[in-house]
Amino acid sequence: MTTTAATSATSTSTSASTSASTASTTAPVANARDLALAHYAARGVLEHVLALHGITYQQQIALRAAITADGPQTPDELVAQVRGSLKADPADIRVTLDELLAKRLLAVDGAHLRATDAGRELNATVGAETAPVSARIWGGIPSDDLVAAGRVLALVTERADAELAALAD
Repeated sequence: MTTTAATSATSTSTSASTSASTASTTAPVANARDLALAHYAARGVLEHVLALHGITYQQQIALRAAITADGPQTPDELVAQVRGSLKADPADIRVTLDELLAKRLLAVDGAHLRATDAGRELNATVGAETAPVSARIWGGIPSDDLVAAGRVLALVTERADAELAALAD
């Protein structure tokens, strides 16, 4: 190998090495696929815990909506709240509410549905079982990064909701 060829090879190797090291320290740009993968990874953890208790993700979302509501909700109000979160078909959500009633996690109270003591207990148990996993997943992320991610996710949600509403028109 001539000196010129060796120098050129070394220069190319150094340049590739510098590019690789720069690429590995540059933060990735978030995109829809990354957001979806993060959602499903975290959801998978929750669904594993929920399965241990015999409930589904949609049932947990509906139960939590009933528990965290400011007051008793009619079935239609609860369907609307869950639909706002999951973008699910209202008929499917009604089936989910019926399943929660059958499991005695929700109860009919006049024109309203309310969480039963068993429903509140299950929600607390799932929260307690997922808390250490959530701490490991979210722990160590700088608060500035979480604030920035929160802003971006709120904006993406707002825009996606607007697009979904436009599609329904």
